[in-house]
Amino acid sequence: KKRIRYQIWVINQDDRNRFNRAALINTGFLLARRFGCTYMAMHDVDLLPLNFDLDYSYPHEGPYHVAAPWLHPLYHYKTFVGGILIMSNGQFEKVDGLSTRYWGWGREDDELFRRLKDASLEIKRGTDVKTGPRDTFRHLHDSKRRKRDYARIGEQKKVQWQRDTQTGLSSMPGFYRVKSIVNLTIDGYLAKMVNVEFLCDETKTPWCVHSG
Repeated sequence: KKRIRYQIWVINQDDRNRFNRAALINTGFLLARRFGCTYMAMHDVDLLPLNFDLDYSYPHEGPYHVAAPWLHPLYHYKTFVGGILIMSNGQFEKVDGLSTRYWGWGREDDELFRRLKDASLEIKRGTDVKTGPRDTFRHLHDSKRRKRDYARIGEQKKVQWQRDTQTGLSSMPGFYRVKSIVNLTIDGYLAKMVNVEFLCDETKTPWCVHSG
């Protein structure tokens, strides 16, 4: 209805490692760029928009945070950039994507905030949305289903607060392998689901596997 051309990519981690949201986003960006996309909405699959006035257009003025802290159902701190963040190809490339050393849930978006700041990219947020944290999104996250992804193991507790200059888009070659791409129709909308596996190098990030 808003006349925005789009593609829907669902990136599914199909391996035995812990969840790596950053690597999923980097993979989605690389594939979508190859298929002609000029910008990307990094979109948590468990955060469903309810307000039609949310803006998904091209982020001309800088990275645009759709799930602003005053709109997200759970996270309200001012440096939060997770949930749904829109970046142009150039903006995402400028920060070298997301750090892939964050195995398990959380912190990769906090590290992304530091990348944006270091790159002098100002985060834009909408101030004219009339809904609030209770009625802008539906949040379907269930932390009890994947308890192992919430654990902080060994050195992970320390490095989760550090700026990563070693991994990102530039380190993706050899880090991921696309196993299959499946065409889907969701409520009448075409989508591509990509099943992907990631390299777990326990010498660098021993917390990429956890049996708990």
